[in-house]
Amino acid sequence: MLPPCFPPVSTVRRWIYLWRDNRLWLTINHALLMISREAEGREPSPSAGVIDSQSVKTTESGGPRGYDAGKKVKGLKRHILTYTQGNLGHAVIHTVDIQDQDCAPLVLAEILHSFPWPRKIFADGGYAGDKLKDALRRISRWTSRSSRDPMPLAASRSCLGAG
Repeated sequence: MLPPCFPPVSTVRRWIYLWRDNRLWLTINHALLMISREAEGREPSPSAGVIDSQSVKTTESGGPRGYDAGKKVKGLKRHILTYTQGNLGHAVIHTVDIQDQDCAPLVLAEILHSFPWPRKIFADGGYAGDKLKDALRRISRWTSRSSRDPMPLAASRSCLGAG
């Protein structure tokens, strides 16, 4: 439902879809990210990011959906890459039956066009495996760090609450 001062819903929807298809939303996100980083005295291009996924239940009429046997969820999964300050890098949405490690290269390949300089990607155990590491080597000079990777002793001592 739109405020009364807006044009008809069909007109607004047409413009939003046009901006999506022309990647205007991505361009705006990219510009705001660089502006916010410069305002904080940092380099405009981020050097590290965090990737994670979230499974979301959908209704039967909610479009395409899959089944994740591990989480016992029918619906969609979104993979989101954020930079260390919490800014959105990119998101990919698909059915939940695609595993994390299979979708990560899609997210990373997309952000490579915007920011080719990040060198470190932090990921949870769902992304562990050779597919992510191979994709990182293939598309750039990035390295990954999984939560399942052993942490160096000095790093574990500096993290509060680390086991």
